[in-house]
Amino acid sequence: MLFNMRNFFSIAKLTQTSKQLLRHFWYGPPAQMNVHLKGRDLLTLQNYTADELKYLLWMASDLKQRIQHKGEYLPLMQGKSLAMIFEKRSTRTRLSAETGFALLGGHPSFLTTQDIHLGTNESLTDTARVLSSMTNAILARVYKHDDLDLMTKEATIPIINGLSDLYHPLQILADYLTLQEHYGGLNGLTITWIGDGNNVLHSIMMSAAKLGMHLHIATPKGFEPDLRITKITEQYSKEHGTKLLLTTDPLEAADSANVLVTDTWISMGQEEEKKERLKAFQGYQITMQTAKSAASNWTFLHCLPRKPEEVDDEVFYSPRSLVFQEAENRKWTIMAVVVSLLTDYSPQLQKPTF
Repeated sequence: MLFNMRNFFSIAKLTQTSKQLLRHFWYGPPAQMNVHLKGRDLLTLQNYTADELKYLLWMASDLKQRIQHKGEYLPLMQGKSLAMIFEKRSTRTRLSAETGFALLGGHPSFLTTQDIHLGTNESLTDTARVLSSMTNAILARVYKHDDLDLMTKEATIPIINGLSDLYHPLQILADYLTLQEHYGGLNGLTITWIGDGNNVLHSIMMSAAKLGMHLHIATPKGFEPDLRITKITEQYSKEHGTKLLLTTDPLEAADSANVLVTDTWISMGQEEEKKERLKAFQGYQITMQTAKSAASNWTFLHCLPRKPEEVDDEVFYSPRSLVFQEAENRKWTIMAVVVSLLTDYSPQLQKPTF
């Protein structure tokens, strides 16, 4: 039988069409969103619209389903490298970024202040320019958020905030993916924060209302969130028709909450304030007594590492606690961020309901 090239290409075309039809049959047509994130930085969720936040969560869900549950190999980062600058210790952010980037076929490079000249023999400006010539993106965990702002001015590649004194956007994306998976949607949920007015809370404040979530915040006097961020949050709440409550009473904040959230009371660099902080936060531990004020379907989140004074064992290890699912989801949301900022890949699975 003579080989017929015309038939070959017809079969190949049919095969490709069949794949598209099968994908449509199994997943439905991928919903379209007019979102283009390639080349952007991610320093704060303030700079991302509701649609862009939803797109990142959709991307995370897509990658998790295709790679973890369906066993697909998606080398979307093949030939790319990620510079990871860490001025602070890290477990979840470091491991999720390293394993996630490698799983996508890329090469992550972990760099501490002991490994490179950052701030010692070389300026941040020079470091950003050098890394721009050798890598495709920089993920940085820093003490001062201003350092990230400087990096974005000097670098020619995307900068991703791995944590700063002002924000922790990667953590909140993981939180939202976890809540999306658990509740089947985010719109209408009430999140209650009980604890310090810190960087994790700031990232919730910059994004919750955009996704239709109400926010209750309980902090001791003197430990309130940044006033500038509070004013922006109040405006977001008005724009999106959500409720914002700021109080010093944990039980008032917990009233009708779907999600109870806290974090460490003593962040890295605040060790000298330990005695003062522990005294100020007396009565702020989340317990089952706190949960009695919450909604019947309440859950608990904590970005980890956790200390017992912040939440007792009965809550932390209860079936209501989503902390370990939340920790794992840091990997999928970081993967979603790098894929969105560095490639033209679009989610193939059906868009979730938000």
